[in-house]
Amino acid sequence: MRLAGGHVPPRNVRTLAAVVSAACLALSAAGAALAAGHSTDATAAPQAVGSNWYAAAPYLMPLDNDPPDAGAVMDATGLKAFQLAFILAPNGGGCTPTWGGTSPVGSDTAVAGVISAIRAKGGDVSASIGGYGGTKLGQSCGTPEATAAAYQQVVDTYGLRALDFDLEEPEYENAAAIHNEIGAAKILQRKNPGIYLSVTTAGTADGTGWFGKQMLNEAKSQSFTPDNFSIMPFDGGFNGAAAQTAALTHFNAILRATFGWDEATAYAHEGISQMNGRSDTGEYFTQADFQTVLDFATAHHMARFTNWSVNRDRQCSPPDNNGKTSGTCSSVPQGAYDFTKYSVRFAGATPPTTPPPTTPPGNGECTAVAYDTGTVYEGGDTVSYNGRTWKSKWWTQGETPSTGGSGVWQDLGAC
Repeated sequence: MRLAGGHVPPRNVRTLAAVVSAACLALSAAGAALAAGHSTDATAAPQAVGSNWYAAAPYLMPLDNDPPDAGAVMDATGLKAFQLAFILAPNGGGCTPTWGGTSPVGSDTAVAGVISAIRAKGGDVSASIGGYGGTKLGQSCGTPEATAAAYQQVVDTYGLRALDFDLEEPEYENAAAIHNEIGAAKILQRKNPGIYLSVTTAGTADGTGWFGKQMLNEAKSQSFTPDNFSIMPFDGGFNGAAAQTAALTHFNAILRATFGWDEATAYAHEGISQMNGRSDTGEYFTQADFQTVLDFATAHHMARFTNWSVNRDRQCSPPDNNGKTSGTCSSVPQGAYDFTKYSVRFAGATPPTTPPPTTPPGNGECTAVAYDTGTVYEGGDTVSYNGRTWKSKWWTQGETPSTGGSGVWQDLGAC
């Protein structure tokens, strides 16, 4: 489901980046939080946002894919909640929670700083478990109880009121792992009264595939009902809103058949997780498609409306990204955070009509050398381009500074 940087091999573009990259970004995020005066104790002041915001929270990778400033996104869109991705087992094995398999929750300060900054502006977060790629805790922990204990550490560390179980390949092909995940979710639901739980799985033209149906059967066998079951109707031969709403209709029938619900009850437990812009497989979902799906979701009183991801909710340069999919921009023409605003509308709020600038204005004088397309830039080199200062993250030549492309350029702000 989850697309990361353009420098990742094609079939693994939805996984987290390498350990070194994640560690550097983690240190950077922690430093930024401290510089802004935010405590990295994310549990200091958890906010009581409504469940409508957890139901609308779009995904954000806080340690990878050139994460935008969450506060700036909130100011520009009116958003109050983010779905932070992803909690995984350690890459070296074990049953303790990490961010992306590399950053232990127990010693984290970077993500805690991001959460603290969001809460300082009146928002909150949910943590997403699993995703595409990596080793999941349901695979590495031996029992539902051990799996739940690992997730409870995440809940306690950050004072969470919401979790998302993103159960997809390859984990959802492992019956024992899914038994552990669903069992853990049921334990967490019992031990944390009022916690908002979503379960997200792959979408197909028929709603969801064989493994998705087996996951639903596992939930039924354990008498577990989350706040919603969501499907991801992309990367499976979809294109545009009509294919997505058809899948949602079919998924509703699956929920009715599995749990014995009527149509309205099934929709009240049904959600969608979309992919904004160009998907991994070359499907396209535009702002108009999001509006159509939003209209369908609200008309049927669906339980959740989210997308992957805020990191991608900005225009590439060039806008179509030369027909490529990126983890840091959408590959379709758009304004900043166009797609996030649909989540705000689903939550019942109205996005600002005139978004504030995401960075303070410069003084009109750029001191860094002007960007030159023929120059080779090493990691750490700075240039000026179009009235902004940019820093290269690694070796590059011929890639114009922007927040899209391979993600090599970091925007340091106006000058």
